[in-house]
Amino acid sequence: MPRRFPISSSKTALAVGLALGLAQGSANVMAFDLSTAAREALLFDSSFLSARKKAEADATRFGQGLGLLLPSASASISRSRTDFDASSDANAASISDTSGRYGNTYVVTLTQPLFRLDRIASFNQERERAKAGEVNSAQARIDALLRVTQSYFDVLIAQDGLASVDAELKAIGQQLESAKRNFEVGTATITDQQEAQARFDLATAKQIASKNDLDVKRASLAQLVGKPPPPVLSGLRDSVTLKMPEPLDVTRWVEQARTSNLKVQAANTTAEIAKSEVMRMVSADNLPSIDLVAKKTRVDPYRYSSSATYDRADTDTLSIEMTLPLFNGGIALNKAREVIALRDKSGFDLENERRTAEQTARTSFLGVLAGLSQVKAFEAAEKSSRLALESNLLGYEVGVRINIDVLNAQQQLFTTQKDLSKARYDTLINGLKLKASVGALSETDIDEVNGLLVK
Repeated sequence: MPRRFPISSSKTALAVGLALGLAQGSANVMAFDLSTAAREALLFDSSFLSARKKAEADATRFGQGLGLLLPSASASISRSRTDFDASSDANAASISDTSGRYGNTYVVTLTQPLFRLDRIASFNQERERAKAGEVNSAQARIDALLRVTQSYFDVLIAQDGLASVDAELKAIGQQLESAKRNFEVGTATITDQQEAQARFDLATAKQIASKNDLDVKRASLAQLVGKPPPPVLSGLRDSVTLKMPEPLDVTRWVEQARTSNLKVQAANTTAEIAKSEVMRMVSADNLPSIDLVAKKTRVDPYRYSSSATYDRADTDTLSIEMTLPLFNGGIALNKAREVIALRDKSGFDLENERRTAEQTARTSFLGVLAGLSQVKAFEAAEKSSRLALESNLLGYEVGVRINIDVLNAQQQLFTTQKDLSKARYDTLINGLKLKASVGALSETDIDEVNGLLVK
């Protein structure tokens, strides 16, 4: 009877801890999918985080602009010395009396703008800058989602490519062994063995390149999510059905992209800022500004001569002040030409963004349609290639097909499978880009695509 050794409690606890750790690590690996990668990227992607902080800073612009229209108050304190020299001439005798006063002057001023078109223009500019911050942050979020999705799909494409090369290498290896056996028994020529060996060596080189490509794609994904992905990512299900765009009308997508695209909206805010800059410059250099000014002044002397007495003086003033610019050396004229040119430039930039958004929406829409057609064609080609391979294998066994026919059929099947995988992922990413072109891409869309992956 075998001898049993008692296990100490510390070793038992260690074993349990290791088991729990492995189980937790396995759960974490299983939990990593496209939705997880998207959430991790939004917490780690430095480009998106930078844009979000910029939006937080721009959000203060509205308050800054509003402050230009609200009352402002200031206080000043000054210390002064005043000398008085009084003299008289009587009976040819000169008598002089000199006295002085030291004192502090306190002034509190409250100013309320009444008519300042330049400040109204500045307020409009700051309001548009606040809007631009929100739009740019939303666009950065969409860009981050597209980056991580594209990177995730790149890993899946490389992963499927490596699996295809591995399967091809295995099949070629089996064919090589068969060619060697047939040559030894005299039912095949040395040419069959050499052809199989050449294909095997070529597949080995492709395997090395595929492994390197997969490592590079995994490193790119890790850079976006802040941690290395699991060894194997879940790919698309074999029976997945890809959807058509809704609505199925490219014109409606193009029209929506012209107005709803976030880059178009950002360019529109830039154009509005440029228009307000023209109004601000014209107002500041040509129109008067009117303010309501309330001022309280207190003069508080603390030393005086014996011959004169100075009491504290308080003065309250309420006035309406108008300032009219007259001449500034021609700077205003040239500055006006500059801001008008920049306003016109912003208009052309806005139109360029609209055209770009239209083209992006149209390209993505057509890419989805073409991708769906490609997927159907590759699915049919995969079935045909599989039947062709089976027929060539059977023909090789009965002697009506040669080894090179089998090798070509194998290569055609694996190439078709690889192209089918890439076509599916390209179709999905074009669908996401189509939604991004109208500013409608969100985490919900990523979760919907994630539902098509194998759990």
